[in-house]
Amino acid sequence: MAHDFLTRRNFLATTASTTVAAYGISAAGTVAYAASASAPSVVEQGSQRLSIAQLQKWESLRYGMFLHYGLATFVENEYPSGKESAKLYAPDKLDVDQWVSVARDAGMKYVVLTAKHVAGHCLWPSKHTDYTVANSTDKTNVVEKLCQACEKKGLLPGLYYNSSSNYDRYGSRMLFDEGVKSWGEMSNIPKPSERLNPVTPFTSSLYQTLMTAQITELLTQFGPIAEMWIDMPGILGRGYRTFLYHEMAELQPETVIMMNSGSSDFSENRAWPSDLISLEGNTPPKGFLKWRMIRGKKRYMPVEVCHKIGEKWFWFSDDAPCSDEALVKLYTSCRAGGANLLLNVPPDNHGLIPKESVESLMRLRKNVGI
Repeated sequence: MAHDFLTRRNFLATTASTTVAAYGISAAGTVAYAASASAPSVVEQGSQRLSIAQLQKWESLRYGMFLHYGLATFVENEYPSGKESAKLYAPDKLDVDQWVSVARDAGMKYVVLTAKHVAGHCLWPSKHTDYTVANSTDKTNVVEKLCQACEKKGLLPGLYYNSSSNYDRYGSRMLFDEGVKSWGEMSNIPKPSERLNPVTPFTSSLYQTLMTAQITELLTQFGPIAEMWIDMPGILGRGYRTFLYHEMAELQPETVIMMNSGSSDFSENRAWPSDLISLEGNTPPKGFLKWRMIRGKKRYMPVEVCHKIGEKWFWFSDDAPCSDEALVKLYTSCRAGGANLLLNVPPDNHGLIPKESVESLMRLRKNVGI
């Protein structure tokens, strides 16, 4: 079967020559605001870091696979404590090529892998911690294998990094610690009456140094990365988050950077700066705006919906894909709202995407005509 996938080495590098009527995108790569009270009827490039042509190229991907996989897979706990032995990570049939082949055959154009999740365990042999695959039962560099498989099979690789770590804390107060009331506290300054109480999650400067070093590894060792996905960015605070954004952009100027702001709408307090708007477990409502006024400047921010094929982000033995009807509704709602769909399909504890998930994806491709 022939595929028209972009290669990761020319992704974002070429200028789009087609128009997209829904957004008034011209051959020159400028965007006309839709006629509305909040959007002036002018044509302009916008003040975002990436050009409209580059962001349009990312939007043209439309459909990708989220791969939640790691230590959590083997303890069947989405938020491990960080006290679990690295040796519990022990796939016996690990096949990263299978993941990428399934994504390709399902009509997807890119994949995003959880290189490090909440536990702090890394799927590459980071030199900055001992909590990695290098000290696990299976020592495969999964990040490297994923990027190689994408290059071979014509998909674009993306990497996910969780801002929280239950293993390497360096004095940080993480989101799952006792006394943290809700994720909504991220980036909030405590009330004066609470200034002596550790109510707000935060990361220390030492932890931030670790995070910078590990993301530098990810963006310098594995070739071009199409999308860099930062979860729970509110815990970082605006100062370090801004530094990190520019650091990632300097390391890979063409990568699209996602700071996950949650399920309903973009939160400047928790997720700026970012190139994209995330909708976690939700779809864009009618009239959802991609043009945003942020810090006094108009910026074009495409939308990515991340959603689960089942009930959980990571594989659980009793979790199964949702109905075909629900997946069709999800996909068509994303297309109607002009959002990319990043569908989470977790590999199991053997290191394979389960047969029932594969079959569900193939039926979806047929049902929506991808």
